Amino acid sequence: MSSLHIPEICGAMLLPDCTLFPHGGLPLHIYEPRYRQMLHDALEDSCFFAVACLTGEETDDPAECTAPVGTVGLIRASREMEDGSSNLLLHGVIRVRFTEWIQDASYPKARLSPLPAIFEPESQSEAAIESLREAAESATRQLPEEVRNTVMEMSQQIDDPAILADVICQQFLHQPEERQQMLETESVAARIAWLCRELAS
Repeated sequence: MSSLHIPEICGAMLLPDCTLFPHGGLPLHIYEPRYRQMLHDALEDSCFFAVACLTGEETDDPAECTAPVGTVGLIRASREMEDGSSNLLLHGVIRVRFTEWIQDASYPKARLSPLPAIFEPESQSEAAIESLREAAESATRQLPEEVRNTVMEMSQQIDDPAILADVICQQFLHQPEERQQMLETESVAARIAWLCRELAS
């Protein structure tokens, strides 16, 4: 993902109770005219748009009604339907802070500041990964064996603690408030510590 060029200004879909994590997938049905235009522009350009979580009733100024941190996603697949709507899969790429909302746009559009995920200290990354794997194993103990095996195989394939934490957040966290809290937590070590406590319990 590091080789991808994230646009400085990007369209954003404002969704209630919806948080997309980097490395996670989000299926979407695009039907509003403004978002149809956003999708068209994205497909003609970089294939990126952001997801921002609404914190209240939507207003004319997204700064008043959205969380400050969201995720830029890459359109992996998009299919236009006969009625003009589209079904697509958005793949999360990187956390971003919405630093400015563009007021004269026909759909929500923001200036972005990327928030790279870096685990520090690097010397403790292996221990962090092992703790996450143990927590995921504990959280899936009551699930069918094939589900447990799939989760553990997935975790064994990831050797970056920041990526593994985001993948686990995407899969295991279901409460909107918790998901947004973890998206906004800048310290990867703090995310991992919180996840290990929650999953173990």
